[in-house]
Amino acid sequence: MHVSRLRSPALAAALSASLLLAACGGGGGDDDPPSERGEILASTLAGHATIAQIDAGTQASGLQPLSGAAQCDVDVRYVMYVTRDPAGEPATASAGVLVPSGDGAACQGERPVVLYAHGTTTARSKNMADVQTDQEASLMMAMYAAQGFIVVAPNYLGYDRSSLTWHPYLNAQAQAVDMIDGLRAAKAHLNAESAVKPSAQLLITGYSQGGHVAMATHREIQTHYASEFTVTASGPMSGPYNLLAFGMVVNGSGPINAGATIFTPMLLTSYQRSYGNVYGSPTEAYQSPYAATAERLFPTDTPLATLIAEGRLPADPTFTLLFGTGGLLTDSYRQDFLSNENNGFRQGLARNTLLGWTPTRPVAMCGGAQDPTVFYAVNTTAMQADLNSRLPAQAAVPAFDLETRATLPAGATGDAIYGGFQARKTQAGAEVQAQYHGALVPPFCNALIRGYFQQVLQLGL
Repeated sequence: MHVSRLRSPALAAALSASLLLAACGGGGGDDDPPSERGEILASTLAGHATIAQIDAGTQASGLQPLSGAAQCDVDVRYVMYVTRDPAGEPATASAGVLVPSGDGAACQGERPVVLYAHGTTTARSKNMADVQTDQEASLMMAMYAAQGFIVVAPNYLGYDRSSLTWHPYLNAQAQAVDMIDGLRAAKAHLNAESAVKPSAQLLITGYSQGGHVAMATHREIQTHYASEFTVTASGPMSGPYNLLAFGMVVNGSGPINAGATIFTPMLLTSYQRSYGNVYGSPTEAYQSPYAATAERLFPTDTPLATLIAEGRLPADPTFTLLFGTGGLLTDSYRQDFLSNENNGFRQGLARNTLLGWTPTRPVAMCGGAQDPTVFYAVNTTAMQADLNSRLPAQAAVPAFDLETRATLPAGATGDAIYGGFQARKTQAGAEVQAQYHGALVPPFCNALIRGYFQQVLQLGL
């Protein structure tokens, strides 16, 4: 659940200055407000990146050994649409849609769709159509769109120009509904406006928070939308799938995960606004002075350093000062969480834990066992074991662990990914823990999941 603004200067500098992503207006009139889920409020062709520009960026950033040379130009599209908030009321959200274009066979006609769920960010202005300055968006462009996949990447409720003033963070159903409505709107836009069309092949992935969202979206489509969409395969990465067990570790004997003082208020606000039973007053959960502002803190474009300087977050650069003197939460709330099964926060985590369902389409997961932010063993390992306990051996879910060579593909591909990841860790030096979750793991896991998707497509599973 990385929290940086995800900038990529090398890739951004290589893109044309004409790739300006202007916010677009539009929508229904006051006498006829839009209300249909997935209804398009506004859409635009926001920019274009050429093969040469994409390759220059991936070469400069060192990504190209993983992404490969671009096969296609990429059209950058932006779509605003109607979805539902957790109360079932209409709300607006937006998505970046990255579409291959050009003369190559992989860049024309009907192309498979990658529905991508982004990782945690505190920035209200998060926009997955901003391939110039958002590292996650530029990674999706290079890794998928420039290789012939259509990428649909919702920004989520509460971000960009969404009408919702808060974000339903790790609310499995609400976020899945948002993703499905973004997919509907993007497909309608492309079918009406683009020469390249979405095929029926639907691949779902996401990183960190987005790993949880991707898993929840696969489950939601399989359970409630099978007549509309068929999931071809999914590949959640580094997600907090086992939320209750994860919460019990962090709030119990520890360790406390890096970023906890950011993720916790996002979770508390999400579940309080969604379910109404997390606390009667913020002072029950938060220490002073944080109780006064915590439930309205995120998302925001105010830098985290400023929030710390203003006394709105504990002064700890690792964001782990969750308890004790100067910490975020009260000891009494912590004890109630650990001992009381009726604690609202504990119930919210249990409600959004994703163990217990059985996919009928292929799934693979990816992460790194040394992750200090989303603990691998309690989340990925536990999720894999839970799924495989109900699946036949031939449908077992693989979990690619970048720290364990035996879990990666056989041969040169696996060797290159394992060796490349270990080399990047060495290069990071003293910063390896700070960079591990948000910067080191994502490109390698995306390369593995893309390879898995390509294998599923080739085999026609």
